[in-house]
Amino acid sequence: MLSLWTFLVQKVTLLTQLTLCPEPQEERAPQQGPPSALRRGDLLEVPRTIFTHFGIYLGDGRVAHLIPDILPALTRDKALIRIVISNTRLICGCMYKCATVRVDTLEDFAYGARILVNRMDSVIKAPPLPNEEVAKRAERMLGSTPYSLLWNNCEHFVTHCRYGSAVSRQTDKFCEVLKSLIQDQRSALASGLLGIISNIYFGIAPSTTVPTVLIPFTLWMAG
Repeated sequence: MLSLWTFLVQKVTLLTQLTLCPEPQEERAPQQGPPSALRRGDLLEVPRTIFTHFGIYLGDGRVAHLIPDILPALTRDKALIRIVISNTRLICGCMYKCATVRVDTLEDFAYGARILVNRMDSVIKAPPLPNEEVAKRAERMLGSTPYSLLWNNCEHFVTHCRYGSAVSRQTDKFCEVLKSLIQDQRSALASGLLGIISNIYFGIAPSTTVPTVLIPFTLWMAG
């Protein structure tokens, strides 16, 4: 039992401390107004708490980026849609799998965070395309697009534009963590224990009993 609880603590700690993209060695702070240091077609990164948001710089202080948004599915009012996306719009967009490739100011894109420039050039095997071609690719993709956390997120958008191949290192690292959880057979014991506790707390019913049996069995067979 002690080993099982130790396993749970280790995995919860791993997930809560997961940094999907490592901190770079060189950083550039965001600047006010159109920054002369940035070039049209640059790939921009904005580190968040547990993920990194990506965009393509279009020049004149404008950034194209893919972001989940529920509002385009509810209205065609372009003036309303152009308003900076709130957390509610973003979360609902993730759930509805709806997103837009939109253009925002550099300030709105950064949202007070530091901006990293072309850091992925050193980690992606493919050479970057010419900057003007990168910017034109981003502009051609403006508008509504399906959203997928694993298969079509903001990192897929920028890598497609800059390197010609849509990849996401954040997704790969997240899947590696999930794979380690699934492959460890202690996950089956932990899920079984949690299922028994839920049955005791909520009572025995199909909604609690079936997951209690099915989830541990699936994890055990996959481990």
